[in-house]
Amino acid sequence: MSTLKITDLHVSVETEQGTKQILRGVNLEINSAETHAIMGPNGSGKSTLAYTIAGHPKYTVDSGSITLDGEDVLEMSVDERAKAGLFLAMQYPVEIPGVTVTNFLRTAKTAIDGETPALRTWIKDVREAMANLRMDASFSERNVNEGFSGGEKKRHEILQLELLKPKFAVLDETDSGLDVDALKIVSEGVNRAKENNNLGVLLITHYTRILRYIKPQFVHVFVNGKVAEEGGPELAERLENEGYDRYLEIA
Repeated sequence: MSTLKITDLHVSVETEQGTKQILRGVNLEINSAETHAIMGPNGSGKSTLAYTIAGHPKYTVDSGSITLDGEDVLEMSVDERAKAGLFLAMQYPVEIPGVTVTNFLRTAKTAIDGETPALRTWIKDVREAMANLRMDASFSERNVNEGFSGGEKKRHEILQLELLKPKFAVLDETDSGLDVDALKIVSEGVNRAKENNNLGVLLITHYTRILRYIKPQFVHVFVNGKVAEEGGPELAERLENEGYDRYLEIA
C-alpha cells in the first residue's frame, strides 16, 4: 500500500499586490485505492493544492510537507514526481503543437518506466484504452489537445491516466465542461484505473454530479485555504442541498 501524506501545508503565490497566502495549514492523507473528494467555493485553494503537489513553480511552499511513501515530494523535480507515481489531470490541459498523441504517450511512458514499452503490447494497450474511452482511432495522430473539444481534452487526460499507471491521481475539476455522456465515460475511465492499478484518487470538484459516478469514501470541504470539515459521502449530499454559505460565514 502507498500513502500520500500532506502535513500542515502553507503555500503562497506572488501577485501584483504582493505575496498572498493561499493554503493555510492543510492536512490530508490518502492511501492506495481510496477516493477523496475535495469540494469548496471558488478561491478556496483547491487548485493550488493540486498544482503544489505536482510541483508548479508559481507556488511557494512556506512550511509543511508532502511525502509519498515517506519520501519528500517537495525535494523532487516535476518529472521526478511523475516517476514516483504522481499524476495531475489539469482543469485546462494545454495544447502541444507538432506533437502527436501517439508520440506524446509513448515518450511519457518511456520516461516514467525508464524503458521503451514493447511496441506490439503498447499498441494493443493504447487501442484498448481508446476504445474504452470511445475515442476514434484517428485521434492518436492528432496533435496533443490542438483543436480538441473540452470533452476530448478530458478523455485524453484519462487516457494518460490509464496508460501511465500512477500511484495517485489528482483530478482538478475533471468534470468541468463535460456533458452527461462524456462525464460518464471519463468517470468510467477513472474507476477502471482505480480497480486495475490500486489507484488513489484526489478528486477536486465544485459539484456532486461527478460523485454519482466516482464514489468517494472521504469528502473534505475547503474554505479559505484549509479543510473546514471532513466526512463521508453524506457530506457531499449536504453540500448539494445547503451550499457553502455557512462555512463562508464562519470564515
